[in-house]
Amino acid sequence: MFTEKFYDVLNYEGAVSITSWGNTDPHVTCTWNSYLVTKEEDIILIPAAGMTSTEEDLVVNDQLILTLAARQLEGFNNYQGTGFRINGKGEFLTEGPYFDEMKEKYPFIRKVLQVTVSDLKQLL
Repeated sequence: MFTEKFYDVLNYEGAVSITSWGNTDPHVTCTWNSYLVTKEEDIILIPAAGMTSTEEDLVVNDQLILTLAARQLEGFNNYQGTGFRINGKGEFLTEGPYFDEMKEKYPFIRKVLQVTVSDLKQLL
């Protein structure tokens, strides 16, 4: 599912927006491209130090939308910059091999946000 261009974007620093929604308005939080760790063909792991509102939303609705981009890469039609929208199911991990791996890499985390990607679309 992850494309070569997606992996290219991860090589550049940029903001990643994470949108969740429960019973109220959508909530958006952010992280950095460099914090995303891909596993298998459809899993993204994100270190979570805070993200408590996102966690509360996922109890009600496990769907997430992520966006990320890199201006340094060429996109479609010779546009400068490219980005992706990711739809997926989110859950917070507090144990297990993925949590242990991320805790070693990012000692500041309290949990790991695991996103199981259902759709990945290049936008630009």
